[in-house]
Amino acid sequence: MANHKSSIKRIRQIESRRLRNRYYAKTARNAVRNLRKMTDKAEAQAAFVKISAMLDRLASKKSISKNKAANLKSKLAHHIAKLAA
Repeated sequence: MANHKSSIKRIRQIESRRLRNRYYAKTARNAVRNLRKMTDKAEAQAAFVKISAMLDRLASKKSISKNKAANLKSKLAHHIAKLAA
């Protein structure tokens, strides 16, 4: 266990950030999974706007890397383009 007050505080901060990042990353994964299951193009496009913003927010806060966010958005856009109108 840490001996310094600052390192004890740092451990508390890291743990709370880890849990927060885990929650938001899991929420994003579920949203992406749900969008991939959609078959209606209009509904998928509406959801894509929200999911895209969510991924950008996670990337800016470094919960996920910016490349991962870009790759996910690209694949989702490709999926939506393939859906029948």
